[in-house]
Amino acid sequence: MEPITLALAKGRTAKSTIALLEKMNIEFEDFHEDSRKLIFYNNDKSIKLLFVKAVDVPTYVEKGAADLGIVGKDNILEAQADVYEMLDLQIGKCQFVVAGKQKTELGTNQALTIASKYPNITKKHFQKKRQTVETVKLNGSVELAPLIGLADFIVDIVETGTTLKENGLVILEEVEDISTRLIVNKASFATKSAAIQLFIEKLKEALE
Repeated sequence: MEPITLALAKGRTAKSTIALLEKMNIEFEDFHEDSRKLIFYNNDKSIKLLFVKAVDVPTYVEKGAADLGIVGKDNILEAQADVYEMLDLQIGKCQFVVAGKQKTELGTNQALTIASKYPNITKKHFQKKRQTVETVKLNGSVELAPLIGLADFIVDIVETGTTLKENGLVILEEVEDISTRLIVNKASFATKSAAIQLFIEKLKEALE
C-alpha cells in the first residue's frame, strides 16, 4: 500500500510531536532533530516523514507533496493555504498579539505602521477592524521596530511575554490563540480517506 506522507515542522514543537507519534506506535528509528536527512520512514513504511521548515509545511500539503502536515497555526494563517485543518494538538500554545511601547494607545483614526514577521495576519486583523495599516516585514527582532521608530506597533507571537517586557513593550490587543495543528491536503482526504481517517483516529486517542 502506498504510504501516506506527513510533513513535520522543524523547530520547538518537533520533539513533542515525535513523542505524540510514538504514543500512536509510529516510530522513526533513524530520526534525529539534528540530522541533515530530510526523509524518514516508520518501521512498517506506512508513513513517509518529510522534516521541513515550519513555514513551508502548509505549502507542501496544499500542493500535494504531503498528504498531512503538523505545524503551528501561525504558519497556516500566514500561508493562507487551501487545506483542511483537522485537529488541535494542544502543543506549543501561545498567542498572536499587538504590542507597543508603554503608555501608547492603538488609535483608530490614524495611519499606523505595523512591523511583523506575519504581514498577512497583520493585514487581516486590522482589516477586520476596518483600519488601514502599512506593514513592515521583518524576519526577527521585531520588538526593536517601535523602539527605533521603524513602526508604531508590532504584531508577534507571545508565549511568556518576557521578551516584550525586557524591551519595554506591553500587549495592547490579543489577536488569536496559536498551537500546533494537523492539516490535510484536500485531494488526499478523498483519495486516501481510509488511511488518513485511521491516522486521525489514532492521533485523537493519543491526545486523550
